[in-house]
Amino acid sequence: MNTIAVLGSANMDLVVRQARLPQPGETMFGAGFTTVPGGKGLNQAVAAARLGADVTFLGAVGADTYGTQLRALLVSEGIRSTELASADAPTGTAHISVVDSGENSIVVVSGANATVMTLSVEQRAIVADSAFLVLQCELPVPVLVEGIRVARAAGVFTVLTPAPVVPLPAGFLASVDLVVPNQGEAAELTGESDPVRAAEVLSAGQTWAIVTLGSEGSVVAYDGDALGLAPARPVTAVDTTAAGDTFVGALVARLAAGYVRGTAVTPDDMIEAVRYATVASSIAVTRAGATTSMPTSAEVEAILS
Repeated sequence: MNTIAVLGSANMDLVVRQARLPQPGETMFGAGFTTVPGGKGLNQAVAAARLGADVTFLGAVGADTYGTQLRALLVSEGIRSTELASADAPTGTAHISVVDSGENSIVVVSGANATVMTLSVEQRAIVADSAFLVLQCELPVPVLVEGIRVARAAGVFTVLTPAPVVPLPAGFLASVDLVVPNQGEAAELTGESDPVRAAEVLSAGQTWAIVTLGSEGSVVAYDGDALGLAPARPVTAVDTTAAGDTFVGALVARLAAGYVRGTAVTPDDMIEAVRYATVASSIAVTRAGATTSMPTSAEVEAILS
């Protein structure tokens, strides 16, 4: 089985449900509060593993209660985490407001994630031995650069979610095999408000780009050309937290299922994987929370069959 290495953040999500976002200086009542394992890296790892992928998680948590809970979750999901570092810093947290429409706003406090500046010898070996490396931008940029360098040298297929948008070295995005931003991130990265044009710009130089558009689906592009718009699956959203992470985890899990290392991903492969990921993320938004909302392969296949 092809291994997916996820190099990314692990947070505990502190989620408040409320009717609307408060105005500046306003105090208001919330309808509920929960703590849910999250972080873009951990979310993507769980989404892929729950869909049958062989996943290893690399990152850091604190030596605290939240860190213990996140480690336990990884074990329960069958995700290898022997090289998950224990940092001399609190476990990262994400402070999430979910309003009645299902939309959310998030403030991340990096904590232990900010200590991941480089890869250990053991972590570099894991990356090099994997078929896919999945990254996001909630870890410091130097370790992202190192991860891509190690992966490219070993012929590993690299996937980046450029969120949050941070300053990246010149040529970094072009060195990634697949970049998956949402519409706002794509516009910020390219200066193009049209998501089709943004996808074309991001995909220049034999890169895959998928720009997600929420309820409108996603744009798929390769090597500067848009292949088309993949429609969304209509559902009533309850909570959009981790919808994008579910999409990415499902996409990579599907690609990995039939991937031969060192070969090219074909348009047919990518389009089929996007269809699978679209269904997975559509299920996730009908449930509350991040990792708590992610579907199993049986649930996705039941819709696709």
